[in-house]
Amino acid sequence: MSEKIIIFDTSLRDGEQALQASLSVKEKLQIAIALERMKVDVMEVGFPISSPGDFDSVREISKKIKNTTICSLARCLDKDIDVAADAMSVLNNFRIHVFLGTSNLHMYSKLKKNFDEIVDMAIRGIKRAKRYTDDVEFSCEDAGRTCLDNLCVIVEKAILAGAKTINIPDTVGYTLPNQFSNIIHTLYQKVPNIDRAIISVHCHDDLGMAVGNSISAIAAGARQIEGTINGIGERAGNAALEEVIMAIAVKKDILKVHTTIEKKEIYRVSKIISQICNISVPPNKAIVGSNAFAHSSGIHQDGILKNRENYEIISPKTIGLQEVKLNLTSRSGRAAVRHRMQQMGYKNSEYNIDELYASFLKLADKKGQVFDYDLEALAFINNQQENPEYFILDHFHVKSSSSGFSTASVSLICGKNTITKFSTTSNGPVDAVYQALHKISGYSMLLQKFQLFAKGKGKDALGQVDIIVEYKNRKFHGIGLATDIIESSVKAMINVLNNIWRANQVILQLNKFSKEK
Repeated sequence: MSEKIIIFDTSLRDGEQALQASLSVKEKLQIAIALERMKVDVMEVGFPISSPGDFDSVREISKKIKNTTICSLARCLDKDIDVAADAMSVLNNFRIHVFLGTSNLHMYSKLKKNFDEIVDMAIRGIKRAKRYTDDVEFSCEDAGRTCLDNLCVIVEKAILAGAKTINIPDTVGYTLPNQFSNIIHTLYQKVPNIDRAIISVHCHDDLGMAVGNSISAIAAGARQIEGTINGIGERAGNAALEEVIMAIAVKKDILKVHTTIEKKEIYRVSKIISQICNISVPPNKAIVGSNAFAHSSGIHQDGILKNRENYEIISPKTIGLQEVKLNLTSRSGRAAVRHRMQQMGYKNSEYNIDELYASFLKLADKKGQVFDYDLEALAFINNQQENPEYFILDHFHVKSSSSGFSTASVSLICGKNTITKFSTTSNGPVDAVYQALHKISGYSMLLQKFQLFAKGKGKDALGQVDIIVEYKNRKFHGIGLATDIIESSVKAMINVLNNIWRANQVILQLNKFSKEK
């Protein structure tokens, strides 16, 4: 009989905290909607006590997501737990995930407590969380290096206190699959009330063992797997959920388990997270890498032509990888664009057809023909824009030469006002434009990273600019897309300016809310 494996996604918590720049509420919501569509069972969406932005994003996601259990992280501290519950208070059902270090290293060097004190803290934290919800998960942080006897004791006590899920994290990716399997097996042998809780695992990839450890844990009895899409996360990252999900699917006869994940959404969710988080997927990445279904060897190509199963154990269509088509021009109507988006798997609610079609026509006039990847890029960029935006580009003008100064004039609509500034620099046209934008916004920023990518091939490829900007010790990510490199650079910086403006508005609103309370 096949048992279900619960898929617990922590891309928006463990994954997000390792990014170069914080995600905006809008960006987190986009990811949450994509994960819900993929039918993940539990979605850990933040650590609300950590920042006003995290609190606000957890609250907004809680308002929108209906079909996936929402979970927030908290230390075993009253304030953490109360704030986590408050952030999800719009929901009738939610999960609070409390954690506490249990290894000798964490207890004595980080927490300055002995094991008895740790057990007491865990029990109090679980009981505090139970005031708000019956769905409480407890994590034994650094379980991979925790004494097995201590681990058995605290797991038993946590279950008695009311935790319905017990998570066993290999927090620093220390164990090998046989070692990790033994930990899970020992818990099932020695913890008398183990049948009253679901055993979960959360593996990191410091030794490249995260997916292997997760699969070995399933074989030993674990029934919840925690991880992230594309394996993003602290240091070397987390277990890549797409790899775990497809390993379960391919090896279902051996593992005797299954998931209820919508596997055809995997590739699209991977792309969305890669773009929003500004982390590229390595070409040789299992399941979702660009080379995962590519064949270069003559022998392999011959075998594939005769029967794809000769060299592919997974069909690309299983994960939603569609053939790239060329079929849209400036003569194509709105209905054709909508139909093509539906063919690629997008729901009408996931994009604004009016905004997308307007962007499509502009691009089609420039390129002649629009590819699927162009259309997806336009939909993605449009989704990055909050309506209304505070900063809106009116126009810009740049003069530049190889032997002299670059001069830029930029006009921005800022709320109800239009402001124009000039700037001259010897560092090129992009720097000139950025200096003018900085003068208009008044934000004291530092450009830390500038990347240019070609979206598509040949002379008609779109240029996507990704930038990272530091403002008040916080990093912000901006994206711009256009056929002109300077225009895409301008759009990326305006994207950042709006993200900063919104972040400031969140802080102002939360400060006002705190004063009113």
